[in-house]
Amino acid sequence: MPTRGAASRFLRTTGQHATIEPDAFTDGGYVLSIGGAEQSHVNLDRPEDIFYEYLRRIGHLVDLAAPPGQPITALHLGAGALTLARYIQATRPGSVQYAVELERELLDFVLRHLPMPEGTNLTTIIGDAREALGALDPGLAFDVVILDIFSGPEAPAHIATDGFYREARDRLSPGGLLIVNVGDEPALTLVRSQVAAMRAAMADVAAFGEAGMFDGRYPGNVILAGTQDPWPDLWTTELAARGPHPARVLSGVDLDPFSA
Repeated sequence: MPTRGAASRFLRTTGQHATIEPDAFTDGGYVLSIGGAEQSHVNLDRPEDIFYEYLRRIGHLVDLAAPPGQPITALHLGAGALTLARYIQATRPGSVQYAVELERELLDFVLRHLPMPEGTNLTTIIGDAREALGALDPGLAFDVVILDIFSGPEAPAHIATDGFYREARDRLSPGGLLIVNVGDEPALTLVRSQVAAMRAAMADVAAFGEAGMFDGRYPGNVILAGTQDPWPDLWTTELAARGPHPARVLSGVDLDPFSA
């Protein structure tokens, strides 16, 4: 059964405390915080409803990765409260999913207090994202690979490289999509470096985010999407329409100024 009140767990890898508390404003909603900072939001009653804007944008990209309702095979590098895994199960029942998390105690804590929906086919793996990627069954191919571990201007050097993105590309199915969440400061230094790295590995790359992020107004999240074919112009129109608003999608020459 899910947590009804607050729960806490010490995370030995980071030396911080994780807490799960009910969201007073959302029926069935819970907030995972780590070190006092909100990290994830889960709606157990309606997992298809995603509260955080950047995760909703990733969800919209997942929606475009295959026909509506069709099961997919997904790899989550960085698990958090498994918000996106829950979303995929709700919108694409029968999907096969894998989640990799470095913090050993976190997945156990989340699954104990916020169990996955019945019928979810999820394999959890404890370890480093790049090492886990290389250790997966070579026969596995993913329709979507989602990387969500860049939480600030600093990024793990062994992951924020074109070499890692090539390894991720090689695990994609034909037509599979690589999605990377980049949290950054207004200068977008990390975003620029990751656009360049992904462009070296993927056939095409687009950036999706709140419109003001690309003007360097404030820190926030930019979602990068790498494709194995030219970026579909229809996706730009669709993503901009879905929001959250104001939304902006950059690809091709429009993305060139954001490539280091």
